[in-house]
Amino acid sequence: MSWGTELWDQFDNLEKHTQWGIEFVEKYNKFVKERSEIEINYAKQIRNLSKKYQPKKNSREEEESKYTFCRAFFTTLNELNDYAGQHEVIAENLTSQIFIELTRYLQELKAERKTHFHDGRKAQQYIESSWKQLESCKRRFERDCKEADRAQQYFEKMDADINVTKADVEKRGLNKARQQAQMRHQMASDSKGDYSSYLQKFNQEQNDHYHTIIPNIFQKLQDMEEKRIERVGACMKTFAEVDRQVLPIVGKCLDGMTTAAESIEPKTDSQQVVESFKSGFEPPSDVEFEDYGQAMKRTVSENSLSNSKESKEKPAGKSKPKLWPFIKNKNKLSLKLGSGPEDFSHLPPEQRRKKLQGKIDDLNKDIHKEMDQRDALTKMKDVYIKNPQMGDPASVDPRLTEIGQNIEKLQAEVQKFEGWLAEVEERMPSKSDSHRRSGLYEPQSSVAVSNNCAQDRESPDGSYTEEQNTETQVKANINPNPNPNPNPIPTTMPDDEEFDDDDEPLATIGTCKALYPFEGHNEGTIAVAEGELLYVIEEDKGDGWTRVRRNQDEEGYVPTSYIEVNLEPNAKDS
Repeated sequence: MSWGTELWDQFDNLEKHTQWGIEFVEKYNKFVKERSEIEINYAKQIRNLSKKYQPKKNSREEEESKYTFCRAFFTTLNELNDYAGQHEVIAENLTSQIFIELTRYLQELKAERKTHFHDGRKAQQYIESSWKQLESCKRRFERDCKEADRAQQYFEKMDADINVTKADVEKRGLNKARQQAQMRHQMASDSKGDYSSYLQKFNQEQNDHYHTIIPNIFQKLQDMEEKRIERVGACMKTFAEVDRQVLPIVGKCLDGMTTAAESIEPKTDSQQVVESFKSGFEPPSDVEFEDYGQAMKRTVSENSLSNSKESKEKPAGKSKPKLWPFIKNKNKLSLKLGSGPEDFSHLPPEQRRKKLQGKIDDLNKDIHKEMDQRDALTKMKDVYIKNPQMGDPASVDPRLTEIGQNIEKLQAEVQKFEGWLAEVEERMPSKSDSHRRSGLYEPQSSVAVSNNCAQDRESPDGSYTEEQNTETQVKANINPNPNPNPNPIPTTMPDDEEFDDDDEPLATIGTCKALYPFEGHNEGTIAVAEGELLYVIEEDKGDGWTRVRRNQDEEGYVPTSYIEVNLEPNAKDS
């Protein structure tokens, strides 16, 4: 159906409808813009989330990368970052393909609509002006007819009076009345002609207005409206296609996450725990019975490397105080600060062997790099010798000399670490040994057996608290500590933290509030103020001390009676 024929009299309604259509396009364009902003913000949040959980550049990252579930998580983060990039593509395409195009089209649409309705109003004004002129001609014709009729009646009245003499006719203006009547009739006749002519002209203009001019204008408006609707439909289709275009890449990202999840191997990860924390020590043998009914010294085990020395008898009832919390914290701090000995002698044999082997591998890689540089410079020098115009061969010699010195230093380092590695492998205990090894394979201070009661020998979590025995002295003679401690104190770490060389802090298991101030003068403790809130990272194991943290770098032990502890539910359950 055509607007020109069906809606010829709905000019005002069409004007309102087309204006509403433009407003709808503006609303849809605003919707697309807001959707684009949402995609941008979503992509930004996804990228920030991925960045937040990316591994930090420290030694912990190397440890985590050994486990398949950690590698799968890192892969998921990378895929998630690519996934965020696809949402940025969606936002970019929505802006360029819809929002910008619709903004430009809206300007053109408004200008076109304004032109069409301007022509329509002009045509209406013209036909209304013609109608007013027609009405004016009609009223003039009507007035002239009435005046002519009155003049004719007056003349006839005077002419019909039989009592009027000729002198009276002349006197009373009978001839003038006749002339006036004739003039009025002529004017009415002229007005009739003008009215008839203008009426014919108006009818023609009105016919053109309602059958040609207005239909043409309305047809243009109809075409404009249909194009607008078609354009909106195309934008809606593009709106969906923009998402569809990134689905293949999004699918690849999701496939990458799925593949990473399927690559997780629980048995491999559990075996890696063994590789990471295996100390190389053998479980301790049975503790020998000591008869205090006789004045005798404790005999040394046959397998002990200290059997060549006599054990020194310790006074009964004397034992060192429980210092294991402070010693543990000292070892943790020394590992964090990287102050361990160069030969990794602070580690158990198996872990020491792995560290030494890794150090040797790194040095060999450096040697290969230096050799590659030396070979490249040697070839360059040969080229300079054959073609002096390309460069001076002597200019390469200083660098070759420097590289040669670097290689010699690295090779000396390799020999040093290989010597330590050979020593460790020679001393590694075999699995066939059934007796407890001597202090040679213990940490820097070996575990001693006390002459006192059993409960004084061990701290609540299994750490020894007595002085070193003769085995420690044997170890000190065989493998002396380069930095001996003038006041030896036990350094055995409790439980699974004994040889923990991890840089990462312990996980938080709760919070606590200091009830009293504690100065924390002893090593391993931390000073707290009354009312201070701290994180609990290790609860009291029966010795009266709780391990707390103020921040990532400040942690230590405080008396349990000085604080009010609130453990997390999962920590309590465990």
